[in-house]
Amino acid sequence: QVQLVESGGGSVQSGGSLRLSCAGAGYTGSRVCMGWFRQAPGKEREEVASIGVDGATTYADSVKGRFTVSQDNAKNTLYLQMRTLRPEDTAMYYCATGPSRRYYHGEWHCEPNTWGQGTQVTVSL
Repeated sequence: QVQLVESGGGSVQSGGSLRLSCAGAGYTGSRVCMGWFRQAPGKEREEVASIGVDGATTYADSVKGRFTVSQDNAKNTLYLQMRTLRPEDTAMYYCATGPSRRYYHGEWHCEPNTWGQGTQVTVSL
């Protein structure tokens, strides 16, 4: 059974930085993509950033130039470096992995089937 455990969330002021980590274990089968998703109160969950098995990355328009997704395959760990954080980045952030991607809007998007428990990111003015 695949387990994903996020860490690194917290509270920061606007303009600050955080790095999220996601440690994975128990992988079996194909793992085509891994990604970070977030959900703010009253809003739908959205893909923030994802990385495919080929190393190709996808970012939400709202985080392009500020967030960077990366992975360390030797450590089975996914990272999300977040810079220049804004109050609108406040959300629960989830790590996820999946066996497939879908191409739309000119980019590949991860289709997860396994999720972590989430880590809260709060950005204040």
